Amino acid sequence: MRIEKDALGAVEIPDDVAWGPQTERSRHNFPTGPLMPAEVIRALLTIKAAAATVNMNHGLDKPVGRAIITAADHLQALPDDQLMADFPLHVYQTGSGTQTNMNVNEVLTHLASSALGRPVLPNDDVNRGQSSNDTFPTALHMAAYPAVTKVCQSAEAMIATLKEKETAYANVVKLGRTHLQDATPLTFGQEVSGWRATLEGDVATLRQLQPQLLTLALGGTAVGTGLNTTSQQTAAMVAQIAKLTGLPFKEMPNKFHGLAFHSELTAIHGALKTLAADLMKIANDIRFLASGPRGGYGELTIPANEPGSSIMPGKVNPTQAEALTMIATRVMGNDTTIAVAESQGNFELNVYKPVIGATVLESCTLLAGGITQLDRLLLQGLTVNQGRMRDLVDRSLMLVTALSPHIGYAQAAKLAQTAQKNGQSLREAAIASGAVTAEQYDAWVDPLKMTNQAQK
Repeated sequence: MRIEKDALGAVEIPDDVAWGPQTERSRHNFPTGPLMPAEVIRALLTIKAAAATVNMNHGLDKPVGRAIITAADHLQALPDDQLMADFPLHVYQTGSGTQTNMNVNEVLTHLASSALGRPVLPNDDVNRGQSSNDTFPTALHMAAYPAVTKVCQSAEAMIATLKEKETAYANVVKLGRTHLQDATPLTFGQEVSGWRATLEGDVATLRQLQPQLLTLALGGTAVGTGLNTTSQQTAAMVAQIAKLTGLPFKEMPNKFHGLAFHSELTAIHGALKTLAADLMKIANDIRFLASGPRGGYGELTIPANEPGSSIMPGKVNPTQAEALTMIATRVMGNDTTIAVAESQGNFELNVYKPVIGATVLESCTLLAGGITQLDRLLLQGLTVNQGRMRDLVDRSLMLVTALSPHIGYAQAAKLAQTAQKNGQSLREAAIASGAVTAEQYDAWVDPLKMTNQAQK
C-alpha cells in the first residue's frame, strides 16, 4: 500500500494501481452496479489531451502538458479490457460524474508524474480550466455520437437485406391479415417493403437528431458561467477535440442548458426507442409467419442456428427474433429511465448524468448488436414456403372482395358466409349461387392482380 492525500486527508491505495485517493474513496463508497462505460473514459481522455494542448499556451508548464498528452495517448491505444484496469468506478456514483472525472485526472497524473520524475497535479494541471460539471456531459455527447452511428449502420445493413427479399419475392402472393383475421392478398415483397420503409424512416430520424450530439457543454465549468476559463480557451479546446476525433464538434450555444438539461440525449433515445418498437413488430411478424412447421402459419422458413429444445429433437426456434424482442423491451425500459432522469436535478445541474449516459450507450450497443445478429443469422437465410402461401390464398374467403364491385357488397358478404358455413371454397359457393359464372369468377378473382403488383 501507499499513502496519498486529498482535500479530506490521507488515503491508503494499493501500490500497483495508477489511480489516486479520490478514486480509491469512490471505489469503496460506490461499489454497486456496472462500471462506467469505456466509451465515456475514452471521451474524457480526449478532453484532457485537448485541454493540455490548449493550456500549454495559457500558463501550463509545457513538459507537464506534453506528459499529460503522452499519458492520454498511451491509454487510448490500449484495448478496452486493459484500459479499464485503471478505471474501476461504477455508474451509480455522484450525479455529476465527478468521481470518474477525477479518476481520469488521477490516472493521467500518475502516468505523467512517473514519466517526468516530478509531481503533476490532478486538479491544477490535468483538470485545468474544467469542471466535472462540463467535462462529463461533454464526454457523454462525444461517446453517444459514434454509438448512434453504429446503430444506423447496422439498421442500414438490415435494410439492404430487406430490399433483396423485397425484390426476390415481389410476385409471391400471400394472404394478408388484419385484426389477426384473413384479409385480402398482397405479395410477400410488399409486406417486406413495409418493414424496409419503416426502418428507413427510423434511421432518417436518428440521422436528423444525431447532429445535436455534436454540441459540447465544455466551457461552462461549474454552473455554466465559465469561471476559471475563457471563451478563447474553450473555443480552442473544442476545436482540438474536433481535430482529435475527426468529428465536427462545436460549442453548445448556452452552457447553462448544457449542464442542467440533457435534452439531446433524451431526444435521440426517443428515436432509439421507436426503432426498438418497430424492430419488435418486425421480429414478431417473422416468428409468427415462420411458426409451425405443421401447427402454425408455416409461410416462412428460418435458418436452424442451434437445437431448439433440450427435450424435443429436431425443434427449430426463432431464437434471433426472441433475442431482438428482449433487446427491444430493455431499450423501452431504458427510455423511461432516461426520461425520468432528464426531468430531475435541481437548478444549475442535472445530477443524473452517469445513468443517462450509460443507459443511452447500453441501448446503442444492444440495438447495434441485435440488429446485426438478426440480419446475419435470420433474415439473410429466410425463405418463403410458396406452396403454403398459395394454399392459404386459394382457401381464403376474403378473395370475395374482388367480387364486390361486380355483384355488390351485400351479395359478396352472403357468398363468404355461405362458403364458411358449408365448408366450400369461395369459388364453389359463388358459382353455386348463380351470382357469377366460372368464367367471370376466374377473370375477376386474380390474387396477383388484387395486390396491384404488376407481374414481372
